[in-house]
Amino acid sequence: MFEKILIANRGEIACRVIKTARKMGIKTVAIYSDADKQALHVQMADEAVHIGPPPANQSYIVIDKVMEAIRATGAQAVHPGYGFLSENSKFAEALAAEGVAFVGPPVGAIEKMGDKITSKKIAKEAGVSTVPGHMGLIEDADEAVKISQEIGYPVMLKASAGGGGKGMRIAWNDAEAREGFQSSKNEAANSFGDDRIFIEKFVTQPRHIEIQVLCDAHGNGIYLGERECSIQRRQQKVVEEAPSPFLDEATRKAMGEQAVALAQAVDYASAGTVEFIVDGDKNFYFLEMNTRLQVEHPVTELITGVDLVEQMIRVANGEPLSITQDDVQLNGWAIENRLYAEDPYRGFLPSIGRLTRYRPPAEIAAGPLLDSDKWQGDAPAGDGFAVRNDTGVYEGGEISMYYDPMIAKLCTWAPTRDQAIEAMRNALDGFEVEGIGHNLPFLSAVMDHPIFIEGTMTTAFIEEQYPEGFDGVELPEADLRRIAASAAAMHRVAEIRRARVSGRMDNHERRVGTDWMVSLQEQHFPVSIEADQQGASVTFEDGGTMRISSSWTPGDQLATIDVDGTPLVLKVGKVSGGFRIRSRGADLIVHVRTPRQAELAELMPEKIVPDTSKLLLCPMPGLIVKVEVEVGHEVHEGQALCTVEAMKMENILRAEKKGVVAKINASAGDSLAVDDVIMEFEG
Repeated sequence: MFEKILIANRGEIACRVIKTARKMGIKTVAIYSDADKQALHVQMADEAVHIGPPPANQSYIVIDKVMEAIRATGAQAVHPGYGFLSENSKFAEALAAEGVAFVGPPVGAIEKMGDKITSKKIAKEAGVSTVPGHMGLIEDADEAVKISQEIGYPVMLKASAGGGGKGMRIAWNDAEAREGFQSSKNEAANSFGDDRIFIEKFVTQPRHIEIQVLCDAHGNGIYLGERECSIQRRQQKVVEEAPSPFLDEATRKAMGEQAVALAQAVDYASAGTVEFIVDGDKNFYFLEMNTRLQVEHPVTELITGVDLVEQMIRVANGEPLSITQDDVQLNGWAIENRLYAEDPYRGFLPSIGRLTRYRPPAEIAAGPLLDSDKWQGDAPAGDGFAVRNDTGVYEGGEISMYYDPMIAKLCTWAPTRDQAIEAMRNALDGFEVEGIGHNLPFLSAVMDHPIFIEGTMTTAFIEEQYPEGFDGVELPEADLRRIAASAAAMHRVAEIRRARVSGRMDNHERRVGTDWMVSLQEQHFPVSIEADQQGASVTFEDGGTMRISSSWTPGDQLATIDVDGTPLVLKVGKVSGGFRIRSRGADLIVHVRTPRQAELAELMPEKIVPDTSKLLLCPMPGLIVKVEVEVGHEVHEGQALCTVEAMKMENILRAEKKGVVAKINASAGDSLAVDDVIMEFEG
């Protein structure tokens, strides 16, 4: 077995590989850019080597620099993670020439299946049903438009060497095909060093289901069930689960056998994923094969008990698979939510900055992949539940603009899908993140959405259910009453503390009232509180009473409250006259006032929001790639004004209405912060 492995990646996947290597007794080497000097993967590894400036195309994907790190440390093998160099055949060839093992498939398999165009040709020749499209390379935007017209709109423009949603655009007309072609090429070049683009028909009501395969160099191949990845935004997966709530056993078997046959046709040896589009009648169509470990691999590990990273390392070491297809049993249900550094209230735009608070929920139950001092035994045995959090950040660390915005993958496992969803709801409620914009509220909303609960989602879920973007969640009255009762009880505790500190209260004098008005989500609940040593009884105006007990004390940012015997987890912040409470996707300002204070609050004027309608503000920290207009230009609604690049993605900012450009404050190459003024318009 290898004694030392270099991980040619960063973030949570580097940390993930380090955990398994440590379990196997293998030393690890991390590589890092200037931006990642203090990163978690650098701290976890046995050694770390600096490889250059923050941009990936000057550090992580520069083969020569990675090879220098290998030589300097004497690493015998390299695990590439996903993205970066994971599907780069030149990198695999460079390793082979150096006598270093690549923890991934052979060069030939990477070239045939890692390239989306070549893989579709091979699949078609093998009799695999594929989505209609143009498999050849496309020279320019004019050719892209012509091909799109021949295929028929809508079409998908995709980077040949792409993955993770990078270099992908959907075009519904000629203008979008032309614009999308250039953006896809730019993103592909920046992310993968390969700007080749191909086009295929976009299926409008698809489910995205993929098969995990595992093969060795001795002719053995198995599949480990499927993953449902239909909840996506901008072709980037947000929620994954295993198994799929849609497939039956016959379809699963057919897809699995076809995936293995395709892998073995190219002498595949390692972990890999064959992706399919599946229609409502369970017809499935080959999309692509990812010749690497997938981001969402933990859900497969949780339902099978197979450590995919360990298997990849053993296969790279020349060992045959120790498990057969008959050994693969799908046990229970697992769900993964991707925590992104992006603000769902600002159109999911990237967010950067310091993590002033980062407290994931405790990892719970047995699992084969985590540190032995925290986890015992093998995969879940069929009862209880598990919580797993794969992450590459820590409290006090920085979220950089240079890399992918995903900062953690929160996973839950339980015997049934309903139980796994409930475990995920509770885990999300207990996940504390402050300092940056993040999508935790959105993930909570998805877990409570009827379509997700029914398992009837398609890849159009987010687009169809949140067409105007995500503005938070309106909680039903029953939930509001539970929160109102809890807030009243917490406010009472805070008032008692304030009275004692100020000297207004001693053992013989009680100055904290019992009657309060709780206001939240534009509703008002008059309540009265009677407290004792075990908790408090909160009575509403209609006579309903809730029993509240909790160990919460003022200053705690997470409150676990028992409401009539049912647990309620709240994220709590202090605001004037109450709390900012976040629960199940809702972000609430909760005011707790005396009846007289409530009367006076009704008389207060509302704060006037500043008028920014004549300004184009930068919606995220990023780099101006291109400015499309000049001073004096008349622009129309929907017209492209400029392009901002952030976290490896290009974002085109468009005019919201007709107007004339009065002033331009930024130019290509400028780095801007959130709400910096890019341009101004005449009144």
